[in-house]
Amino acid sequence: MELNWIQTFISAAEYGNFRKAAESLYISQPSVTVHIKQLEKELGVVLFDRNGKKVKLTEAGRRYLMHAKEMMNVYEKGVDDLQTFSQGYTSKLSIAISPLIADTLLPYVLKQYLKKHPTVEISVQIVESNAIEQTVLKEEVDLGLSCIPSFHPEIESRLLYDDKVILVAPHDGRDFESAYQLEEEEVLATNYLLTYNHPAYWETLCKTVKRFYPATRMMKVSQIHITKRFIVEGLGVSYLPSSTVRRELLEGRLLEVDTYSFDLPEANTFAILKYEHKEQKEFLSFLSHFRF
Repeated sequence: MELNWIQTFISAAEYGNFRKAAESLYISQPSVTVHIKQLEKELGVVLFDRNGKKVKLTEAGRRYLMHAKEMMNVYEKGVDDLQTFSQGYTSKLSIAISPLIADTLLPYVLKQYLKKHPTVEISVQIVESNAIEQTVLKEEVDLGLSCIPSFHPEIESRLLYDDKVILVAPHDGRDFESAYQLEEEEVLATNYLLTYNHPAYWETLCKTVKRFYPATRMMKVSQIHITKRFIVEGLGVSYLPSSTVRRELLEGRLLEVDTYSFDLPEANTFAILKYEHKEQKEFLSFLSHFRF
């Protein structure tokens, strides 16, 4: 039995058409027919009912399809593992990370981690914070880095960082000596407040802002990197985690506004994990040495 027979069978089963299966595999339609006949002869069963151009799995075909997919999966995992080994990797770590953390924390940390652990193969999935728990629970990844904690009984949620939230406004074009101090009340009265760019704190913060400044006009913007661009362009102001705007503040593209009316929330980063193996422990230990 040859693997290309099995791959052809799976494709034909998925498309229900030998011509489309041939196109997807970049082989001729007669080759598909030959592969299927050879596989049927090897197994001693008929896998498809032929009805003109359309084909339909027999009961035996439906039963065998599950096993065929398992065999191809095992083969592909074996090839992947050997390729990884030949490239010098000895272990793997898959991470689901929120877009916000990916845009701020991840690039620098990964660069430093890979310098210290060059034999670990890292794969990264960008997943919204509210979906990371399920991604970890289904064991699609080894570890999640999320802006919100998990409360699932099978999941451990570990606080990694807390980040001060600050009110950020566009730069007014003045230099440090001639610029006047921005006032929280005036900034909120004369600009849109860009909201819901972080999954954790906006529900409560919006109510608090409205209580102190009822006339505040709000605009929902779902991503922090878009929010920052809007602020730079003068489209509004926002309460953002300080780590996400550190560069813009240093470069003078944004300004921090002092706030006195109410206490601002914190933005947290959590490690979300179902099991803790060697790779997770090493990575989390490495993360614990960084402050952002």
